[in-house]
Amino acid sequence: MVGWDHGGWMMGGSGGWMMVGWLWMMLVWLIPILLLFALVKYLFGKTRHDAPREEKTEKTALDIIRERYARGEIDQEEFQRKMRDLEGG
Repeated sequence: MVGWDHGGWMMGGSGGWMMVGWLWMMLVWLIPILLLFALVKYLFGKTRHDAPREEKTEKTALDIIRERYARGEIDQEEFQRKMRDLEGG
């Protein structure tokens, strides 16, 4: 038998290589499982901080004018003129 005279091939000098083999086998199985888990979480999992981004709507022209007036970028006369123009009156 090969290596039997030296205390057995499993317990002899190649015992360290068996440990490397087990670690390699665990990595071969663990990495695809973790990748699959990450993919499922990415596709189906929504976190709390993602939800508000989906609810945001685009600003209308009226919203922008109101914000500019609130920041003081335009005066009251220009604000009222732009509001009339946008409201069609």
